[in-house]
Amino acid sequence: MCETSISGGFIRSQNKMELTSALQFLKLNEIPQAWVNAVWDAEFTEMKLMEDNIEEGLVACGDQAFRSLYTCLMAYASQQQTSSRDDGSLSIWTELSENGVSMKSLMAVLSFFVLRGKNKSATVRQRVGCLHAASLYLLLLGIPGSISNQVFHEILLDTCLNTSSQCWPQDYGKKRKKDTLKCSQAEGKRSKPQRKETLELHMDVDEEEEEEEEELHFSCQDLSKIREALVLLLQSLLRLLQTFALKDKPQSSSSCTQIFSKLLYFEPVISELSFDAGKDVTKLQSIPEMAFYGLQLLCTPKHGDQRESLRKVFHQLLYVILMMNKGDRRTPTLLVPSQAILTTRNQAIRFVCHIVEELKDLALPFVQILLQHICYQMVEKSEFRSHGAQAVGMLTSPLSNADYACFIKWLYKFSRHSKMASRLFSVDVGMVLLGQPERDNEDCIDPELACYLPHKFLIQSLLFARRYDQSPTVQGHALTCLAQCLELPSLNATRAVQSLFCATVTQSVLEGETTVGSLQQPQSTYRSLPFRTVEISNSDTMVCDAKENLSLLLRRVQNSKTNVRKSALQALVGLLKHDVIPLSWENLSVLSERCRDPAVSVKKKALLCVGELLNAKPDCSTVQKAWLEGVVAAVVDPESSVQEKALEALDQVLLSQIKVYSASRHLDSSQRLTWNLLNLLCDECQNLSQYFSRAFSIWSKQNKFTTTFITNLISHTEADHGAGAWLLLSKVVAASPKIPYGVILDAWDSMVSSKDVSARTCHILCVIGEISAHLNEDAKERIVDDLMSWLKTFTMSPEVISAAIETLHQLGSSEDVKQTQAFLDHRCGELVSLCEVYLASIILNESGAQNINEELMVRYLHTLGVASLNCPARVSKRVVLLVESVVTTHSDKLPDLDELPNSVPLSQFKANSLPTRVRAHGVITLGKLCLQHEDLVQKYLPVWARELEVGTEVALRNNVVVIMCDLCVRYTNKVDHYIPNISACLRDNDPIIREQTLIMLTNLLQEQFVKWKGSLFFRFMVMLVDPVPANASLCEYCLLHILLKKNTEMFSQHFIECIFHFNSYSGHTSYNKFPQTKSDKVRFSLKGPQHREKRFRIYRFLLEHFTDAQRFNITNKINQNVLALFADEELRLDAEGADILSETFNILTLKEMKLQVMSAPHGGVAVEEAEEENAAAMAKVVIQAAQNKVVSQVRKKAFIENTVPLIISLKHLLERQRSSVLKDLMVYLQVTMQDYRNEVKEFFAGDEQLAAEVEFALKEAEKQREMEKQMDNCSLMEDPQMPTAQASLRNSPIKPRLFLPLNFATPQPSRPSPVNARLTLTEKHVHFRGRCRPEEDLESMVLEKTLMHAGAAKNRAISTPRDFGINVTFEGGFSAIYSETSHDEENGVLHVQSEQTSPGPRQWNVQSPLRQKKKAIS
Repeated sequence: MCETSISGGFIRSQNKMELTSALQFLKLNEIPQAWVNAVWDAEFTEMKLMEDNIEEGLVACGDQAFRSLYTCLMAYASQQQTSSRDDGSLSIWTELSENGVSMKSLMAVLSFFVLRGKNKSATVRQRVGCLHAASLYLLLLGIPGSISNQVFHEILLDTCLNTSSQCWPQDYGKKRKKDTLKCSQAEGKRSKPQRKETLELHMDVDEEEEEEEEELHFSCQDLSKIREALVLLLQSLLRLLQTFALKDKPQSSSSCTQIFSKLLYFEPVISELSFDAGKDVTKLQSIPEMAFYGLQLLCTPKHGDQRESLRKVFHQLLYVILMMNKGDRRTPTLLVPSQAILTTRNQAIRFVCHIVEELKDLALPFVQILLQHICYQMVEKSEFRSHGAQAVGMLTSPLSNADYACFIKWLYKFSRHSKMASRLFSVDVGMVLLGQPERDNEDCIDPELACYLPHKFLIQSLLFARRYDQSPTVQGHALTCLAQCLELPSLNATRAVQSLFCATVTQSVLEGETTVGSLQQPQSTYRSLPFRTVEISNSDTMVCDAKENLSLLLRRVQNSKTNVRKSALQALVGLLKHDVIPLSWENLSVLSERCRDPAVSVKKKALLCVGELLNAKPDCSTVQKAWLEGVVAAVVDPESSVQEKALEALDQVLLSQIKVYSASRHLDSSQRLTWNLLNLLCDECQNLSQYFSRAFSIWSKQNKFTTTFITNLISHTEADHGAGAWLLLSKVVAASPKIPYGVILDAWDSMVSSKDVSARTCHILCVIGEISAHLNEDAKERIVDDLMSWLKTFTMSPEVISAAIETLHQLGSSEDVKQTQAFLDHRCGELVSLCEVYLASIILNESGAQNINEELMVRYLHTLGVASLNCPARVSKRVVLLVESVVTTHSDKLPDLDELPNSVPLSQFKANSLPTRVRAHGVITLGKLCLQHEDLVQKYLPVWARELEVGTEVALRNNVVVIMCDLCVRYTNKVDHYIPNISACLRDNDPIIREQTLIMLTNLLQEQFVKWKGSLFFRFMVMLVDPVPANASLCEYCLLHILLKKNTEMFSQHFIECIFHFNSYSGHTSYNKFPQTKSDKVRFSLKGPQHREKRFRIYRFLLEHFTDAQRFNITNKINQNVLALFADEELRLDAEGADILSETFNILTLKEMKLQVMSAPHGGVAVEEAEEENAAAMAKVVIQAAQNKVVSQVRKKAFIENTVPLIISLKHLLERQRSSVLKDLMVYLQVTMQDYRNEVKEFFAGDEQLAAEVEFALKEAEKQREMEKQMDNCSLMEDPQMPTAQASLRNSPIKPRLFLPLNFATPQPSRPSPVNARLTLTEKHVHFRGRCRPEEDLESMVLEKTLMHAGAAKNRAISTPRDFGINVTFEGGFSAIYSETSHDEENGVLHVQSEQTSPGPRQWNVQSPLRQKKKAIS
């Protein structure tokens, strides 16, 4: 025992000698006591000056001296912690005291190193010394007895803690100065201390900027030294937290929390971190791992209330999860989501889950708050929303069913937040939660919360409910997510979507279904039999809801917003793919139509959608037809990128599947699809032939049709699907290098011998015509004879007849034009003669029309028309008269008509007894005869014009329109006189004729065969209000996307005349003076109050597509050409004039008349949409806001100079005549002067009475708006379908936890004022008052029975801005705001709702001057 005592004494003596030696470099004995006292008096915030020799000695010390001292102190600390109090060992404090070491001097010297190294311009040696000195202080503080020896000093502790971030170069590499020496080179030179009385720790702004300019460059070796010192500091801090309690030191605890959260980003961590407790700090490999361990230590009971500690830790981790940098700023900034940032975020989420698993119920309330703040502070950017939603999904995994239901309830109300980004993020969170295993509602104790657990609630109440959202972005995103729900593995999710669109749903309830899933493992679902089938009854309500939902979705496909249309398309395809809605043509045609959408992105999306649907339903003929209608027509799209996508789809589905055919081998699914599509093109979709030909003309330039392709294609000509093969061959034969002509001639001979005229006949004829130049004369003659024998039988359809005569023309073509014409005169003339004989036998025979074969008559007429185009010389006058007789018969008696056009001859026609179909073909044939004989055009144009006016047969009038428009191309000057007769058909009684006329006139206007003359423009405008919506939509498309591009001034040039024309006012000297018949005036008139809505629909349409320059100019023109004429009494103010003036004021009041640069919103939904879409759109909004001031000044000047004098004159005139238009004038002034509310007297300085009346009207309107606003703010209503908030709180399995108000709390609404909030104690229900709101409007909700303690008004939730004014309380089963005096009432969870309503707007005591005048007279 004596030897042991001697040995221990020797060791203590040796340690004492080592400690004394290690302390020598600090020169504690040489430090003046006055300097030490000055440092202590300054609370370690200022670095006091000391003597040069002492300072030079301290500065000269190196890293090794600090490490030696640290090693000695570490040995003492370890020995003192492991030794017992009875072993007789002296503590380090005793030994330091015996050696004359003053703790005050030691701490002062250590603070000298700490403060010296925190400067931004500090060298590497200074920074390393700072970190070592801070490590020594933390080590001393962790040794038992430090507090009694006055080692603890809160300010010095915080200063040492902050060195972890201040010594590391934060902006390393961002700024460099060329003439700056590297730190490693500058260390050899001792920097002379600055001679100032004090060196402030917090520099002035100018000094900070100068320091930034002189920032040094650090080499990799320098950074490595600083990191090693930082690791030592963190190890000391972790040891301190293991032994030293911060329970009574909340400021230090908060500082540690902030420091550790910043260090999470210090360096990337490759391996997965472990958060197990009881670690050896020396085994922690990375700084982020140390930081997480430090946060874990702060959550232990040793460092204070665990709830307070959890709040602080979760608050700091909130911004790590959100990928934001909070720093010292009030508003956090976004971080670039790099791989390192994402890794840190994932580690933070895992850390939170670990804390929840360790602390259980203690941490659950703060997980709820953390989830709410993640949702509440999420930004609009899609990448951040995606990662944030994943974080919410991971954090909800450890929650119990009851807690999870509480969060879903909160999320449901959050989805109705007034901020667009919040509603958008709620949809993202819903989708992530749907990807998790569905929770069993039987495990939920509270039945009111059980309804939130199924996936059905998320889909129907969270996602699909956003279909009525006021933001198009949210609408579109919700529809996109709805489509994704059908791809989820959960059967219940699919069933929930089906129940929205199907009136009857058969559900398979899985008994004993259990789900297993985790964050690391994919979801697995184990089902056990037996199944139990439950048939849901088909009620009228479900049928109505399902139809309405589908109707809504189809309307969203035609929404005005691009992203909504794209999302609706995706949702529609998902429903069709999974057989939720029927594959009817009504539903599928919507997809085809969107392939011709005005927006390029929508067209591309529609092409992808129809392709996706075709891959899912390749055997459905309706889907195949929809795909052809959408893709083939897109080949001629004006946008090249859309053309490329369409060509790519056609190439992939059609051309690439042409393989060699073998009767012994079955076609695979892809090949069957190809030939089914080609057969449809031959049959039901023949109207797509021209678009299909355009595709082949593009492919031919790309050399796609190789010899192998042709060989494979010809091998299919004899198969059952041969019609499709001949169709392809007819398209590629002109561009193919080599064609096996023998095979084609054999096919021709086979068809002739079998006399089988089928769908493939036209394509074979086309192929024969294309290869005719390569055939010998014998083959040509043989084919010509076969064709003539066919044509003479008149048994073929009109399509085959046209193809046969065209092939005949190609076979007879040669280089000699005369020889070619002689061939056509011979062959086609023979057909004309046969037709003449047949028509004569019918027309000239009295009983011929009674036993007529209608089909045969049509074939003869069609053959005559087509053949006559090739041999006009063989058309005799007798032929023309016979065709004329088919159409009409002569009558000596004129019909009793009030008026006849001047162009109509005296001979009038009446209908004959031939069938309408025959007469309609007769019109077409007569038109073809006119194409070759100009004299016939002059003769029959008046007849056709009269037929359009008095004819009653739709087919005849339709064909007359077609013929007259075709003749306009060849004989433009002759037909131009009859354009008013053609355009009059835009008001025809039959919608088909209106549509046909619109299309034909649009083509003529596009090719400039017709000009905008006379009443043509106004008749187009009338089509905008056509009773058939499809015709009105077609007219809008023609005007906007075809004609307006040709003439951008078209709308503005005719706008003022529209006012006079549609009101049938002819009193103006310039407008509405073009000639019109009385019948046309009546037909196109929109005069009268019964047509006011139609007129203003036209006005709005025109104004919506004005530019701002056009709006500005049209306002000046209205002043000059309308208002000025009434003010000068050049236009009479009679009944018709009053209507014109009233309508003019109403037009000037329209919001579409306001300049867009001034009316564009600078916030709210429009700005949020711009932020969501892209940065370019947001920049456009900013530019518009900058232009607003300039445009406002120009508009103001024009209004004062041009409009105000006219208004004053008109007001006096209207008052004299006591006209009712005065009311419209005042309304116009009230609307216009809203932008110049404070300048009324300046504007109307010449008429004080008018200025007073305008001010009075503005104030009355302001009162009305304020009253409506107050009513809206007071209109608070809970969702009737959801459980009430009070019931939820009372019955929730999560009882309220009582703790003091915390900054990191459930996001709360703003308070009217602290005074009112303190005095508020209300249990009143706030009932819904005012008008009811539609379902799509956002609901405002508030909790009842509100109470707040005295100090809570100052401790606002961290996410609630000071000007935050929403009326939404997000309750999650608990709240951070409790009354200090109601600890006995656990259910007394109360929120703020002031009894005192906010004061209304100032009440203006202004009376109308007219009323004052009347009162004075009385």
